Order: sequence, then C-alpha cells, then structure tokens
Amino acid sequence: MLNLVANNSTVTEHEAVPDRITSGPRGAKPRRTLSRRNIVVYGTLIVVALYYLLPLYVMIMTSLKGMPEIRVGNIFAPPVEITFEPWVKAWAQACTGLNCDGLSRGFWNSVRITVPSTIISIAVASINGYALANWRFKGADLFFTILIVGAFIPYQVMIYPIVIVLREMGVYGTLTGLIIVHTIFGMPILTLLFRNYFAGLPEELFKAARVDGAGFWTIYFKIMLPMSLPIFVVAMILQVTGIWNDFLFGVVFTRPEYYPMTVQLNNIVNSVQGVKEYNVNMAATLLTGLVPLTIYFISGRLFVRGIAAGAVKG
Repeated sequence: MLNLVANNSTVTEHEAVPDRITSGPRGAKPRRTLSRRNIVVYGTLIVVALYYLLPLYVMIMTSLKGMPEIRVGNIFAPPVEITFEPWVKAWAQACTGLNCDGLSRGFWNSVRITVPSTIISIAVASINGYALANWRFKGADLFFTILIVGAFIPYQVMIYPIVIVLREMGVYGTLTGLIIVHTIFGMPILTLLFRNYFAGLPEELFKAARVDGAGFWTIYFKIMLPMSLPIFVVAMILQVTGIWNDFLFGVVFTRPEYYPMTVQLNNIVNSVQGVKEYNVNMAATLLTGLVPLTIYFISGRLFVRGIAAGAVKG
C-alpha cells in the first residue's frame, strides 16, 4: 500500500514538472540596457548636466590660476600651478567701493539678514498654513486669497511704498528694515506650501487630538511639528536661497555699510578701476554661492520629499 502511494506521488511530481516548464517565465520582459529610449534619455541628461557644469568648471579652474596663466587664453585648461591667492584677495582684500576689505563684511551682513528673516518667516508661515488647513476660522478663504495674490505682485511695484513705510518706521537703510521686507515677501509662498502639506496629513490625528482636549498650540507643537520636517527643510532652502541671492532689496533698502554679499560681489565684478582680475572675480562668485549650495546638498533628499508632499496635496 505504501509503495503504491509513493509511486502515485512520484507520478504526480513528474506530471507537474512539464507544466511548469511549458508555462515559461512570468513577469515583464526585461528591457535592453542600450535601448533607443535609454540612449535618448541618458544622452539628454548628460548634455544638460554638461551645460550646467561646464561654466562651474571654468569658474573653478580660473579661480585657481594666476593672471599670467589666464592671459594665455585657454580657459578650459587646468591650472599649471594652483594658487589660492585669488580666494584670499576676494575674501579679505578686494575693493567693493571705498572699502577694500573684500567680501568678508558682506558675508556677515548676509548672515545677519538671512538667519532672522528665515526663522521669522518660516515660523509665521507654518502657523498660518496650520490654521488655514485645520482651523476653519471666519474669513479664512479671503485671507488665503489675499496671500496668494500677494505672491504674484511684482517686487518692483512695491518698492516705493515700502521705502515710505520703512522711513516712517525709522528703519529705512538698516538691517532691521531689510529683515522685515524679506520676512513679508516670503510669507505668501511659504504659507501656501505649509497649508498644502498640513492639509495632506491624516485628518484623524487632528480629530483625535481635539477629542482628547488638545488646543491650537498643543496640536501644533506636539503633533504637526514632529511630522513636518520635510516641508520645513523646503521652506528653509527656499528662503535661504532667495534671501542670500537677493540683490534688488539689498541695494535699495540698505546703506553701503550694510550691503549684503551679492551687492558687494557686483561692486567687485563691475569695478572699472585697475586691472580686471578674472581669477578674483571667479573666486568671489564661488564664495557668494557657497552657502546656498552647501545647504542644498546637505538636505537635498528632504527637499525633494517636502516639495512632493507640499505641492501636490491639499
């Protein structure tokens, strides 16, 4: 009897094997690595990358050369003898008008402008977005519409009224006045990002907290903030990049002793006195863009996550 059962099981296994073999492999057919589609996609990406990286390469190579080597005319050649003297001169010795202390003063002015402007605008905008997404107060739609309209008003239209307001407040030409301007102009787009992000969070969390008796600030600090790191990184990168790279507000609303780094860079590059030192100009440009590039590369992954979450929800 046992032999019969064993023989039957053996026959069953032998009958099942051909079925598996004849059925063939399952799943999608693997694509060829060098397909026409991949060649077009990767070829386009390589061309675009070279388009953006080539000027950066030229700037770095030029900033590491001396003027005699630059005069040879081969801008793509690496430096025969590397020198950091242009970087030192751009930082501490280049003339930016009447002063010849380089970009160092403008750097610290930009830090004093960027840090409080970023912190204040993000803090206020996050509270605005949280209130608009979760607390439907009277006039919320009108308030949000006004903010959105404000985001699309050209800056140039508002310059003269803002000058008058800052003058009446007694802060025109100071760092405080420029911080106020950057904070106000960063508010609309940041509020939109935070509102969309908070609207995309599970509503059940908010309702459960309300049932437990949590109020406005308790929910904000204990529930919303811990879940909002990606959108805060996005807001920080947008504000730091926009404020640090700003030229118009810096030259209009401050005096020469408070000029940010970008205004001083313009004074160095566009100087018409003496010899045109291209290596110093390139080094000064790289120094000016170093801060926003560093922040982006450090937090780039969170930036992409936050943009995806804050731009498509709500």
